[in-house]
Amino acid sequence: MIHKRWFQVLVAGILFSLLILLLHEIQYFFDPFLTYAGAIALPLIGGAILFYISRPIMHFLEHYRIHRIFSILIVFILFILAGFFVIQFIAPIAQQQFTRLVDNIPRMSNMIGETITYWQQNQDIIPDQFNGAINSVVESLQSSLDAAPEVIIDAIGQFVGFVFALVLIPFFLFFMLKDGEKLIPFLKQFMNKRIGNSFEKLAKSIDHTLNSFIIGQLTVSFFVGVILLVGYLVIRLDYSLTLALFAMLMNVIPFVGPFLAVIPAILVGLFQDPIMAVYVTIIMIIAQQLEGNLVSPNVMGKALSIHPLTIITIILAAGSLAGFLGLLFAIPTYAVLKTITSHFYHEWLEHKSTHD
Repeated sequence: MIHKRWFQVLVAGILFSLLILLLHEIQYFFDPFLTYAGAIALPLIGGAILFYISRPIMHFLEHYRIHRIFSILIVFILFILAGFFVIQFIAPIAQQQFTRLVDNIPRMSNMIGETITYWQQNQDIIPDQFNGAINSVVESLQSSLDAAPEVIIDAIGQFVGFVFALVLIPFFLFFMLKDGEKLIPFLKQFMNKRIGNSFEKLAKSIDHTLNSFIIGQLTVSFFVGVILLVGYLVIRLDYSLTLALFAMLMNVIPFVGPFLAVIPAILVGLFQDPIMAVYVTIIMIIAQQLEGNLVSPNVMGKALSIHPLTIITIILAAGSLAGFLGLLFAIPTYAVLKTITSHFYHEWLEHKSTHD
């Protein structure tokens, strides 16, 4: 019986369940490690993102026989210049528009309440049950909008706390650029030839996957943000720069991001002029069509090969479990796990074919 497939699957399921139970019971043992991981997570992730952005620049400079250290210094100078440009020219306008938007939130909330109240009073055919449901939604919406400034201020306060971790990002980036290529050979020397070659192949596949996702999503987000900014300026939408920057940030989230990005712009357009909401929708459709048919196929290609339904399912689950961070990291995490699974599956097929 022990050679039956169903019995082996059953035993594996029982052992896996026991492992989960054991890990839950000794969770306290991992708390110090989780605390340490949380402390270095931000600079590590930030350094990794900048690493994939700056590595092509470093290799380009090295191609012209510029020493790696000097190439890294040039990369840092470019980042500093980009930061100076953002702080000097973009940040003041965005901050001014953001402040005006926050100040207008209570007025927007009152206008929503008055509009729905007027609509209810002139719609006698609506059943009382629906009126009660609408009133409940309106009260919830008004309370959420009224609390929005405080929520935003709290978010800004939390953001300031991250600044301390951001200071470490340049150090992580420097050593990733300087010694990142030495990691795989260093680990490979502790393995035999077959396992070492397999590990090197897997590491390169993961590197390709992360590079495709990070560079691809950032390029797509930047492209969509620029198109939206131009469109918003053409139709003279209020807070155009702030809304375009928000859309650029949201588009980092695959598939769901574009829908989240357009909501604030449509609401602002409705308050400014109802026809503006139509214009905003048209601009978003144009931007998404250009991105979906021109940018994404050429930038990301089929490197990830993830079905849209799979993306939606993963994002919904990750958002429920881990909030906004789950939305950001769900797809790259899934892509890496898929790469690892695919690698070992092909290794198993090759091993099986050689022994048959």
